[in-house]
Amino acid sequence: MSNTSSVIYSIMEWITRFAFVNILWILFSLAGGIILGFFPSTTAMFAIVRDWLRGNTEVPVFKTFWKYFKKDFWKSNRLGLFIMAIAAIIGADIWYIQINLNELLTWTYIPLFAFMLLFLLFSFYIFPAFVHYDLKLFKLVKNAFLIMLINPLNTILIILCLGSLYFVMRSIPALAFIFGGSSYAFITMWLCLNAFNKIQRKQGK
Repeated sequence: MSNTSSVIYSIMEWITRFAFVNILWILFSLAGGIILGFFPSTTAMFAIVRDWLRGNTEVPVFKTFWKYFKKDFWKSNRLGLFIMAIAAIIGADIWYIQINLNELLTWTYIPLFAFMLLFLLFSFYIFPAFVHYDLKLFKLVKNAFLIMLINPLNTILIILCLGSLYFVMRSIPALAFIFGGSSYAFITMWLCLNAFNKIQRKQGK
């Protein structure tokens, strides 16, 4: 096989892997009725991407996805309850302000905006931290939040990369269905692993 053919084959292989993981993420989310399936599917997807980034590129995708899905089913759903509770609080605050008080969101609600921003940035780190660290839920949430706070440059890079991905997916909506979830997982896991490894090196010193 020529070098060109080898490169093309490798590219097609990775495209297939990303698409397959994304489809599994969607199917397993639906199989769990979305409510019970979304978070285990998401953590399984992140776990596979972490394996790839750590050099384990030959893992059987379906078998490995199913293993992670089962292993972290209840723990990931407990995390999901926490995330949905925070999102519900934010949604209730916005609804109360706009409907009951009949007000627009203005600068007087800066604390709410700040909380929403922190929650969004925290969400970039929580799934990578979930699959990287073997911690109890409370400590996992705390560590993900602290890692987010001490890595502003890393967070900016995540925002820039995801912003670019958003515009690409918006231009070609079919790509969002085929690669949206796995691409998001790859970008955030890759950048978060850099942050995790940097912390580990500092702790080693």
